[in-house]
Amino acid sequence: MALFGAALLTGCQQAQQSLSIGDMASAFNREIWVMSIWAIALSVIIFIGVSFALFYTVQKFREDKHDAPPAQFHGNNKLEVWLVAVPVVIVIFLSVLTVRSMAILNPTPDQATKIDVLAKQFWWNFTYPETTADAGGKVANGNELLMPTRQPVALTVTSGDVIHGFWAPNIGGQRAAMPAVQKTWQVDTDRAGVYQGNCSQLCGASHANMRYKVVALEQERYNTVLAAMKAYRAPEPAAGSAEARGLQLFLQGKPETGAASCAGCHRVQGTSAAGQVGPDLSFFGTRRTLGAGMWESEKAQEMLIPWLKHAPRVKPGALMPTYDGSEYMSKGKMLKGGTLTDAEISDIAAYLRSLKLPEEADYWRDVPVIGAASTGGTQ
Repeated sequence: MALFGAALLTGCQQAQQSLSIGDMASAFNREIWVMSIWAIALSVIIFIGVSFALFYTVQKFREDKHDAPPAQFHGNNKLEVWLVAVPVVIVIFLSVLTVRSMAILNPTPDQATKIDVLAKQFWWNFTYPETTADAGGKVANGNELLMPTRQPVALTVTSGDVIHGFWAPNIGGQRAAMPAVQKTWQVDTDRAGVYQGNCSQLCGASHANMRYKVVALEQERYNTVLAAMKAYRAPEPAAGSAEARGLQLFLQGKPETGAASCAGCHRVQGTSAAGQVGPDLSFFGTRRTLGAGMWESEKAQEMLIPWLKHAPRVKPGALMPTYDGSEYMSKGKMLKGGTLTDAEISDIAAYLRSLKLPEEADYWRDVPVIGAASTGGTQ
C-alpha cells in the first residue's frame, strides 16, 4: 500500500519528481515507520486470524457434512470476552505507541531552525523570523523553502484565506494551514537535495497547482545562503535600461491605462515595494519555479511573459490582475484588468530576472533533485 501510494503521488507531479512517505533520511519519517511496523504487523495477524477462523468454521460446519439441525444456544461468554478484550489491548498498545511518537515529534527544541509558512490561494510564502534583513523586514522567499540538513526545523504554519494543507512527505508529516491559527511542528532531513511539496487540502480552482520546492542544504552552505539573503538589496538598474523601466512599472504601475503596480501586492527587499498580498519576490531571479511550482526551469522562463500578461488564463483561479486589458474573475467578481504593452511587460520581466542572489548563494546550484525521473537530476 505504501508503494502504491508513492506511485500515485509520483503521478501528480508535472516534473515527474516522486514523493515518498517512506523516506528514511527524515527522523520524522523514521519514527512514524517504527510505529507503522507494529500497526501493520498487528493488522496482518488479525487478518490471518480472522480468515483462519472464518474458513475453518465454514469448512467444519458445511451443510453437506451435517444433516441434523444445528444445536440452539444463547451465546458463548468466553468467546465474547476474548472478542472484546483482544481489540481493547491492541488499541491501548497502539495508543501508547502513538502518544510516544507524538511526544517525540511534536515539541520543537530551542535550537531548531524557525521558519514561518503562510499559505494563500494559490501560493506559499516562507519567512525566517530570526533573520532580519539589512534593508529592513524579515528575510522571506516565495514558493521555495530553504532549510538546513541534520537538525530539526520548526515550521509554524498558518493560512491567509481558506484551509490549506502543507505536505512535503520526504521531510515529515503534513499539517493543516488554517486562518487565524498557528501550528508549529518539526520536520528534518539528513540528505541535501530538492524535495517536492504540495497543498494536501482541496482549496479552490488551482489546488493542484499550489506547489512548492524544499531545498535542503548542508549547514555551512545554508548559513552562506541565509547570510547573503540577509545582506541582499535589490540591484539599482542602469538608467534607461529595460530593468530600469521595469522597476518603474513595478513600483508605480500605469495609472492612465488602469495597470496596477506590482508593489501593491509584492515585496522586494531593498526597495519601497512592501506588499503582503502576494509572495515575496526579493530573490525571484534565483528561483527556478514560477506560479507556485506550476512551471519549473526552462518552462518557468518561457511562461513568465504569459504569466505577467494574463495569470488567470494560464493558472485557473489565480488572483493576480491581468495586464492585457481583458476581464478576470477575482473573489466571485468580474473585474477589468489594466493594459501594458508587450514591451512594457518584457521590461517588468527583465527587472524580475535581475533580482538574483550572488552566485555563491545560488541555492539551486549542484543540488540533487530527489526522486527526479531523469538520471543525474541536479539543478
